[in-house]
Amino acid sequence: MSEMVPTKRETSTAYILWVASWFGVAGLHRLYMGRIGSGLLWLFTGGLCGIGTIVDAFLMPRMVDDSNHGRSGF
Repeated sequence: MSEMVPTKRETSTAYILWVASWFGVAGLHRLYMGRIGSGLLWLFTGGLCGIGTIVDAFLMPRMVDDSNHGRSGF
């Protein structure tokens, strides 16, 4: 049987997707990391009116690490 190999998320890719929030498409970085709930929330609220997007700039390395260890969160 073949085993599923988890996809390793990259911090650089997450930051590239985060930049899309500067152009009105917030939350792509969260969707990439498997945080579907908060990714959709960011998408529909403009990154919580931009505040959540700014905070994510500092939290990104930890979110990527959590995603890579199976702790995807909300």
